[in-house]
Amino acid sequence: MRETGLTAKSVGNSLYRLWKAGSVLRTEKPIYEAFRAFKGRAGIKKNTRGYHLFLYRPISDSVAIRGLRFGKYREKQLDGRDSGKCKAELIRNFLKANSDRGFYSIEVAEALKDDGIEQRDIMSTVRRAESKGLVYVRGYRMHDRQTPFKEGYLLTWIDQEKPREEAIGEAVERTNRALADKASTSPIIERVHRIRDLVIESTKLRDLLSFSFILNKLGCTEYEAEGAVERSMQLYPDIRKVKVFDNFRYYHHDSMREEDLRAALAMKENYIRIVKGRANRIGHNWEAVVGYFIDTLTTGARFWTQNHRSRGMDPRRITVHLMKPVGGRRQNAEVDRVWEVTPGPLLQSTTYVLECKWGLIRKKDVDDFLNILRWSKEFGVDTPEGRQVKQGVVGVFAGSAFNPRETVRLKDGSRISLATYAARMNIQLLKAAAFNEKLRERGCLRKVSIQKICRAAKNEGEVRKILEATWRDPKKSDEILAEAMERNKEIYKFERMLEEAETTQSI
Repeated sequence: MRETGLTAKSVGNSLYRLWKAGSVLRTEKPIYEAFRAFKGRAGIKKNTRGYHLFLYRPISDSVAIRGLRFGKYREKQLDGRDSGKCKAELIRNFLKANSDRGFYSIEVAEALKDDGIEQRDIMSTVRRAESKGLVYVRGYRMHDRQTPFKEGYLLTWIDQEKPREEAIGEAVERTNRALADKASTSPIIERVHRIRDLVIESTKLRDLLSFSFILNKLGCTEYEAEGAVERSMQLYPDIRKVKVFDNFRYYHHDSMREEDLRAALAMKENYIRIVKGRANRIGHNWEAVVGYFIDTLTTGARFWTQNHRSRGMDPRRITVHLMKPVGGRRQNAEVDRVWEVTPGPLLQSTTYVLECKWGLIRKKDVDDFLNILRWSKEFGVDTPEGRQVKQGVVGVFAGSAFNPRETVRLKDGSRISLATYAARMNIQLLKAAAFNEKLRERGCLRKVSIQKICRAAKNEGEVRKILEATWRDPKKSDEILAEAMERNKEIYKFERMLEEAETTQSI
């Protein structure tokens, strides 16, 4: 097409006529390749496409080049069917011979693989048989379409000698037996119905339903639960959402009385103040620890700064702009530090982006950080392979602890650790143990750790003061930590009192 300027239809027809006339040879079997197309915000679309190669005919009627065999035109298709075996007939005969059972399409392909049947051969044959009323095909039933199960469509033969109504009823019953203990409708619809039941149940108990409770009940990923909740509110307008402290989501049925709703909201606010208050304090203290070590130990770096509306916000905390929502962040996201290091006057500078999180780190947290970098205007770029992080940008994820039991499954079936996965994504992991090691090298006592400093300090400013004093006089690090704990004992006492009061109310 490029060389001649002709259309695809003209080129295809001309090649076929030349092949049929004997002027060119064609590959005996089609070549299948995975086709990837970048669709902007929609991501990368993948399709499997087949094509043939053509060769000007030499003296011989058949020739092999680089493992591909070219042949002349023949009346019979050159895909293995000229051996006397018809793939469609093999598939139909298998289903007819086992008409007392239902089979997934993957099971049919596995049973007939010795006869040259592949997975892509199954459904094209089955759809033709279905249109003739020979085979019953079953999948996830949705409003206007049907999608395959995880193992493929469920197939069974329809007995042609019995009355049509009876034959179809038996076919449905066979698929029911094959679907024992499995959902017969779409997983999304199953989750939507489950969410509505949970909302009604919670409302009857005069309580609000949290998103974390929904996530635990559904047993799916957070992204799947988000989609199911959004779909539930579209299908059932009587499901209401309320936010506590403009951050924590709760759901209830609109039949809940106003006084019950106010009481439930008050209880949730108290619970969040108790449970999240200490966690927020320690989390912000951990950010201060990481920021202090980055500021102290990084030499020859130029830190990015930004003016914020809140005067108390660190100017080195950077807001980036997102091209698409990431993990609930719609237009903007924040990172804790951004700095550039230039190794030499003629060398490219490296930009480091820091993200901090207290608690047990999971793969989802690393993926969220990677997506922020990828979809931000500052650090992401469009490539033929999709949206990627710019060259020279390195993500640094600082976590207090990484889940040692969480592994990442690769396409080939093997598993790697979370640290290895992050390294492959060009993200460096910083652990609390690394900062503790720096304190030991400085001469601090072993009883002093970063975790204890985070729990002892009342705010980020005090964290920096404790670390600064410890760094100057490491031999007195235990005394400095003990003084902070004594100074803030009223804070710990108040937190424990709130926890005990909440426990008593729950009982």
